[in-house]
Amino acid sequence: MIRATSVLALAAAAAVPWVQARVDGALGAFRAQDEVLYLWKGSQVKRMVPGFEHLAADLYWLRTVQYFGGERVFAKDKRFDVLYPLIEITTTLDPRMEIAYRYGAVFLAEQYPIGAGRPDLGIAVLERAVQNNPASWRLHQELGFFHFVYRRDAKRAAEVLVEASRIPGAAFWLKNLAAEILGKGGERDIARRMWREMLEQSEGALRENARIHLMALDAADAVDLLNGRVALFRERMGRLPRDLGELTAAALARGPLVDPAGIPFEYDSQTGKVAVSRTSYLRRDDLMGETR
Repeated sequence: MIRATSVLALAAAAAVPWVQARVDGALGAFRAQDEVLYLWKGSQVKRMVPGFEHLAADLYWLRTVQYFGGERVFAKDKRFDVLYPLIEITTTLDPRMEIAYRYGAVFLAEQYPIGAGRPDLGIAVLERAVQNNPASWRLHQELGFFHFVYRRDAKRAAEVLVEASRIPGAAFWLKNLAAEILGKGGERDIARRMWREMLEQSEGALRENARIHLMALDAADAVDLLNGRVALFRERMGRLPRDLGELTAAALARGPLVDPAGIPFEYDSQTGKVAVSRTSYLRRDDLMGETR
């Protein structure tokens, strides 16, 4: 049995150059160019590599990660136009590759320039994921989370989480979370619970993404608190503080007034509004002005 497995592994390894040559021969050496990839879909690539679909999926997933990382880290004018086609090709070649759905959805949904800023496409990827993997409660769970966090669609999020709770082996708390969402609890509190669950369940980049979202929620809460302190300062002094340092001097705030990433909060002395800095990776415009 061990020998047979070894022979299969060697055969698959030997097939890598052939699969790569088949793909590159049709598409050219890998370049993330719209005019190349938009002409191709997963169904077309699949016909090129019969019997080696999973191997080709691995190659395309590697290309996806290389493309996303290259744009995010090195590109001056970041473009993620080719990201969704790459994910579509990968998951057509291997419909059970959960990592491609999960990471791909995050890559697409995160706000630009951290990600593509296309939560609609991220949700589309997860919709495809649950269709192809109906027994995966985790994929259903993440789809529900995305509907709540990115679309603010509490009804659809709760529906998906209830569906997830009915899958054998699903976490017991999914149905309770669906009830909380429909009960219209504080949006940040529910989002915080969701990201904490993601933090506990995930590893690598997905875990780091959840950690950053929790920090962003903490930053938004800190902004609300400081805005309240600015209002209190105005009530006591009859004017707005000239800067946030005056809050500390008046014993209305303590410690360095920075977000969890260590970036000082912005303050507009004309309007009296505090906000997460535009230079901070924790700034989330969809959280600004939202109450807990």
